[in-house]
Amino acid sequence: MVKSVMVAYALWAAGGPLGLHHLYLGRDSHALLWMLTLGGFGFGWVRDVIRIPAYVGQANQNVEKERKTPPTMVPPVSPVRFAGQVCVGIYFGTVALIGLNSLSFFYLIVLPLCVGAGVHLVSCIGQQTSDLQKTLTTCLITSPIFYGSALSPLPISLAASVTAAQYRRVKPPQPPGSSQKLGPRLYRLGLAWLAFSAPLGYSIFHNTTATLYYLSDCVAALLDMFWFLPWLRNVFEYILLIPYRLLCVLTGGGYYEDAWRKVLEILLKEYTEREKEALQVLSLEVEASLEDITRSYRELVKTWHPDHNPSKDAEAMFMKIHEAYEVLLQRHKPRRFK
Repeated sequence: MVKSVMVAYALWAAGGPLGLHHLYLGRDSHALLWMLTLGGFGFGWVRDVIRIPAYVGQANQNVEKERKTPPTMVPPVSPVRFAGQVCVGIYFGTVALIGLNSLSFFYLIVLPLCVGAGVHLVSCIGQQTSDLQKTLTTCLITSPIFYGSALSPLPISLAASVTAAQYRRVKPPQPPGSSQKLGPRLYRLGLAWLAFSAPLGYSIFHNTTATLYYLSDCVAALLDMFWFLPWLRNVFEYILLIPYRLLCVLTGGGYYEDAWRKVLEILLKEYTEREKEALQVLSLEVEASLEDITRSYRELVKTWHPDHNPSKDAEAMFMKIHEAYEVLLQRHKPRRFK
């Protein structure tokens, strides 16, 4: 079936960040990457504007003529692909740090495998692929060097990207009639999406407040990067608010101007265990306001300051009070969304 450039552009406009145009063109790896990263963090989606005609041309090529370069030849190095491998590897590693860090052997096995999966996904886009086994082996070897570090996804992703680039190759041509129907393709993509999102969803539902604070700060920082292009910032904010708009449609609710704060107000109703402990340290009730927290903190600090309290436990208690105050202050910190 011949693919149309106009249809590809229509799908790009309607659901480009979800990879609909790549799914239409049979680029399943590219579609999955766009689903998991919202169009390559937005940048890839914008770049696709000039790349769609080439993608359609590749999709319409005859199977026998699809590989002008022999499969034995090594494709040229692409700086864009390499940068994408590093970024997506870090992204997959960060998601693993959020959702899977409680697992045994996390830094030795789970984290490197997650980073390697992200790097290999980018390696498989288009007509290229790489050696998955060598990429994962590099991740497993590099991970112990940076054991326990929150920044470990960066060096692991760099090492894996170098290995993937070193062992890059052209995908072998598919035999005639081997193209699969849309149903099985969607089934595999759905399983891959669930495998990626399930750990993150588990973390969100079992540690809602801390996770949302972390994600909201990350999104706010991302939006602040585009302060010089307000229209681009609005585009990104519109995309990120699509789930909330869908929720409003399904529940019959309206769309509020202070949408981000409304989302947080809906979800951040319960205190986490750490915040409950902090409330006990400061002798506060659940409904305590920011003023109550600050007042109690100042009173306890005066009582337990090591310079004023000769007790042996004064210093430890003083640090505990300060940590509890920081935890509760983080909860009440104003969000920077519009």
